[in-house]
Amino acid sequence: MSLVRLYYTDHFELPLPANHRFPMDKYRRLRRRIATSEAHRGDPLLVPPAATDQQLLHCHDREYLDKVIAGTLTTAEIRRIGFPWSTKMVERSRRSTGATIAAARGALADGIAANLAGGTHHAFANAGEGYCVFNDAAVAIRTLQDEGLIERACVIDLDVHQGNGTAAILAGDASAFTLSMHGAKNFPLRKVPSDLDVPLQDGTDDATYDRKLREALERLDREIIKSGKFDLAIYLAGADPYEGDRLGRMRLSKTGLRERDATVLRWCRQRELPVAVAMSGGYAPEIDDIVEIHAATLGIASEMSRPRHSA
Repeated sequence: MSLVRLYYTDHFELPLPANHRFPMDKYRRLRRRIATSEAHRGDPLLVPPAATDQQLLHCHDREYLDKVIAGTLTTAEIRRIGFPWSTKMVERSRRSTGATIAAARGALADGIAANLAGGTHHAFANAGEGYCVFNDAAVAIRTLQDEGLIERACVIDLDVHQGNGTAAILAGDASAFTLSMHGAKNFPLRKVPSDLDVPLQDGTDDATYDRKLREALERLDREIIKSGKFDLAIYLAGADPYEGDRLGRMRLSKTGLRERDATVLRWCRQRELPVAVAMSGGYAPEIDDIVEIHAATLGIASEMSRPRHSA
C-alpha cells in the first residue's frame, strides 16, 4: 500500500491576540485527528524544513523579504497581512511554505503528498495579504523548476477567495498555469487575472459547483493538449466554500466538498499527474467543522494513493 507523506507545522506557533478571527487552532486539531485516524495508518507525519531565503527569493522581492525578517514592515503592511509581526510569525511562515515545497517533492516521489496548512495564495512578490506572508504554491513551483525537477506545473485553487497573489507572481509564464474557482463578489475586491478564472455567485450549491469544476478541468485538459503535459499540480483545497463558513457565502455541503476533492484528485490520478495538496482557507464558527472538511480531503488523498486492483 502506498503511503501519503503529510507535513505539519502547527507546533511552530504564531502568537495571536485574544479573539483574533483567524482560527489558528484548526491546524493542531487537524494533525491530532490525522494521527489517530485509521484512514492514515502508516501515513508518515513529517516536520518540513523551513523555506530558505534563496527559495523565497524565487518569488518575493529582496526588500519585502528583508522587511519581514527584520520586523520593519509598516503598520499598513502588517494590517494588510492581518497577523501581528513576531519572529515566530516569520518562522511559522517559512515552515508553512517549506511544507508545500516538501509536499511537492513527496508528490513527485509518491503521486500524492500534503501540507496540513498552506495555501497562502494572497501573498504577492512585494507584499503579504489576507493572512498570507509568503506564497507557498508559487515558491514550491519555482523551487522545483530551478532544481530541474519539473518543467510545467498547474495550480488548482479551490479556495473560495481568488488566488490573486499566485496569479500575479506567475502571470505571463507558460510554464505555470493558474486556475482559480472562487466567489465572484468575495475577497479580494480587486482580482488579478489567473490563466483561468471561474467566478461563482453567492449561494452556489453542490450541483452548480460540480458542473463548473468539471468544465474547468476540461479546460485544463485542453491546455495540456495545446501546450503539453504538467509535471506537478498544487491543489488548494479550501474549506471555505462550505455552507457554514463565516466568510465563504456559498452553500456547499460537506458531501459536496468531498465530491469536489475526489473529482480533482481522480482527475490528477487518471493523468498520472503528481499532486501536492494544501489546506488553504476555512472560517466556520465551529473549528471542528473546518477540521472535518480538511480531514476528509486528506482521507481521500490517502485513499487515492492506494494501488488500484484490477477486476
